[in-house]
Amino acid sequence: MPETRAPESSAAESRRSPAHSPAPWSRALRIFAWLSFITETIIIGTGGAVRLTGSGLGCSEWPLCTPDSLVPTPEQGIHGLIEFGNRTMTGVVGIIAIAVVLVLLFAIGGKRALTRALWFAGAGVVLAGIAYAIAAPLHLPAFPIASAVLLLVSIIAAIDSVRGNNVRRDLNVLAWITLVGVVAQAFVGGITVLTGLNPFIVGFHYVSSLLLVCVTAAFLVRMYAAPGPRERAVPVWFSVLGHITGLALALTILFGVLTTGSGPHSGDADVLRHGFDATVLAHVHSWPGYILAGLVAVLLVSAWALKLDVRRWMLVLAAAILVQVLVGVWQAREGLPALLVGIHMVLAALSAAAYTVVVMHLKRPVDATD
Repeated sequence: MPETRAPESSAAESRRSPAHSPAPWSRALRIFAWLSFITETIIIGTGGAVRLTGSGLGCSEWPLCTPDSLVPTPEQGIHGLIEFGNRTMTGVVGIIAIAVVLVLLFAIGGKRALTRALWFAGAGVVLAGIAYAIAAPLHLPAFPIASAVLLLVSIIAAIDSVRGNNVRRDLNVLAWITLVGVVAQAFVGGITVLTGLNPFIVGFHYVSSLLLVCVTAAFLVRMYAAPGPRERAVPVWFSVLGHITGLALALTILFGVLTTGSGPHSGDADVLRHGFDATVLAHVHSWPGYILAGLVAVLLVSAWALKLDVRRWMLVLAAAILVQVLVGVWQAREGLPALLVGIHMVLAALSAAAYTVVVMHLKRPVDATD
């Protein structure tokens, strides 16, 4: 840390890794980074529970639960509790994302970077409050407008932070993406409720959450990795096939979202789906899924045959995809029971996170071969 260490050259400073620093802040960063990944995964499960139990409109308003209450009332029953629980989890995820940013900024930029970020945070809260105060008397959607202002300030703060500090810019970018993403997700979640669970917005909400799981996984990888230039650690054909596998994974998830959006789990008994034939989509969803499984099998065998550094993570990805395929077949044959669908949703996020880790191991620090 700048306050506890002798001055370093700019080159050495740029290669400093907060995760390997002896300062107590390094331990805090590791703890919050892992909590960020875990809670981003958990919130996919709680969000799935909202949808699969028909609790999507358990709280009829946003951000209040009812027009007159922040928390659910007894009349709303279990559905209100489930929906409010997911909203509470959003707050937990947001607090942890803020903690990651602040601890990281202190680790790489000292008190000056931390103070600057806090000034932005205060300005965001004040401006959001002003926006609400102006919009409410005009009978405009005050909370969405205030949330949009807070999101805009968060983006400006992220740009300022990344441009103003070259130390571990990779971690800085990933931490800010997570925080801005959480703020954006809260905004999208409110729009989801206000639009009566529009299936396309619900699907976008899920995909965005899944991407945040991938971003937090990427942060963990880079946090433990040596900083600096990186070079390809696998043959070119392996890298190309790995990225094609990512396309197959993305298509599998996309058609999975559309399939769920056309199935029986709409989030509320009165919500209409988008009209696609769920039976047909279920088959279409399986096609890229089987291609994905085949590509992962080829990569796994190749990685072990060539003794590539990525081979152990390929084993993790292969295991995740295998379990995902088995659960997918099982849920289809059982008529899409809610529990299995929820497990399938969480496994999709974990599979995407495992793939993210694999891709990030296709390169290695240049010094690793010195």
